[in-house]
Amino acid sequence: MVHTRSLITALLVATVPAVYAGKIQKDGLTLPPSASANRDAVKAIFVNSYEAYKKSAWGHDDLAPLPGSNPPFVDSRNGWGASIVDGMDTMHIMGLTDYFNEAVTFASNIDFSKSNTSDTVSVFESTIRYIGGLLSAYELGGKQQGALVEKARQLADKLILAWVGGNTIPFGRVDFSNNKPVIQNSNIAEAGTLILEWATLSKYTGNSTYFKFAEKAMRQIATNPAPLPGLAPQGINPNSGAPVGGYLTWGGGSDSYFEYLIKFARLNNTNDALYADTWKLAVDSSLHSLLKKSTVGGQTYLADINTEKQVVHVSSHLACFHGGNWLMGGSMTNNKTVIDTALELVDSCWNTYESTATGIGPETFAFMSDDGNSTGGPNPTPEQLEFYQQHGFYIQSADYILRPEVMESNFYAWRSTGDSKYLDRASKVIQSINNYLLVKASNAYTGIMDVNNANSAKINDMESFWFAETLKYLYLTFDDPSHISLDNYVFNTEAHPFEAPASLDNYGTPGGPVTSQNPPKFSATQAPVPNFSQSPGLPGDLHIPESGIFNLFGRRA
Repeated sequence: MVHTRSLITALLVATVPAVYAGKIQKDGLTLPPSASANRDAVKAIFVNSYEAYKKSAWGHDDLAPLPGSNPPFVDSRNGWGASIVDGMDTMHIMGLTDYFNEAVTFASNIDFSKSNTSDTVSVFESTIRYIGGLLSAYELGGKQQGALVEKARQLADKLILAWVGGNTIPFGRVDFSNNKPVIQNSNIAEAGTLILEWATLSKYTGNSTYFKFAEKAMRQIATNPAPLPGLAPQGINPNSGAPVGGYLTWGGGSDSYFEYLIKFARLNNTNDALYADTWKLAVDSSLHSLLKKSTVGGQTYLADINTEKQVVHVSSHLACFHGGNWLMGGSMTNNKTVIDTALELVDSCWNTYESTATGIGPETFAFMSDDGNSTGGPNPTPEQLEFYQQHGFYIQSADYILRPEVMESNFYAWRSTGDSKYLDRASKVIQSINNYLLVKASNAYTGIMDVNNANSAKINDMESFWFAETLKYLYLTFDDPSHISLDNYVFNTEAHPFEAPASLDNYGTPGGPVTSQNPPKFSATQAPVPNFSQSPGLPGDLHIPESGIFNLFGRRA
């Protein structure tokens, strides 16, 4: 389907006051009788996986589940017990109370002042997994465990060292041994995927510092010059705040920045139009310049654009979050064009699952459209061309590391449409998980090297996002739709749900089109700080007053 510029400009408009923001989740959703068995099957996979982790890797980040592993764990997230913290809110959602209480006790005693492995700590990964996991568990647990917020604060007070001097953009990593950032360029996903977690931390500590630092980073990215309106390039220089290169993608290195634009607008109901409008501009530019149809099967993809302004015909499992994100934003802005395109993106990402021998999709893939087949790399092999002629894409990297994004968008599609085909798809994934990802010796699960080989070798790492994301999205697909409703919660990029207020009447600039042909003007000046004094804060001596902030060097100001 070819979109004309005039059609998109007419349809992709900001919500006007007379049109109220749409609900994300369809009213009156009902589950078939088979749903409970699928829900219970996902819960059993979680329990088996977690028992295997507890037996051999307790307190470490991930389980190494293959027989003979020495050591039987992987500490890729600084040895703070990532699987425990990442999985806490899923335990609560699944009703695994004993696991949850045990995890809360463990998390309440983590020493985030030092790394247990490498001295360098990722600001992005630690924020989305640890700070996000701690704060979501605090909310879901009834806001009774103040120690979880205190631990999130302890970690953030070290991560805030990533900002140096007057920098608006943080460096991507901090050396905890000397309290200094690692000086190197970053990307917009690392710098622009902090605001949901850090704003929530400000909410529960009463300390606006966390929000201010995350907000100024996101604002800098959104107001920087961009090759296409709303589409910030992937690279960024923390010293100058300026873009590096001009590579445009919804995939890794950029993905969750675009995701958080519309999610921050929803979670905080900010009256600052920057976030929703920048998301609309990014979608509009993508519809104009990135949206492609495969020459076989008419599959819908978002291509990349390289620094030479050439179309790169590639996509990835990571990028497949975009269908769910566009469903969320399209619903919030009552935009049928965006919603319909989002559902096409969901279908095409599902096609990468349905087309393989294991029923699991690959890490990266490529395609051809009417403007060519350039991928920036080698031409497809005869075997890849044959695969393309059957499926409308071909595999570039065949591995699968337990990623959630296809199931994430499938979950949004079910909750927003009520179409049972999305339940059928999730059911097939459960079968594939048990058939191809199970390690019988440990009763755990792990990734595979080749999704198109039913006898593929396995990858010796059960990632923490298996507990946080993949199994949570599968479980919620078959759970009571009123439980963790998409209209009551906003998920961070690690699938940790945060409580959302009642929806605004509209999101973004009212009263006129917001398109790449008519972009609004925004200042890089920092937005007003929300009134966190209205938040419940922490009990007793854990409340941190506004005067008790940390300065850029980690000392009390």
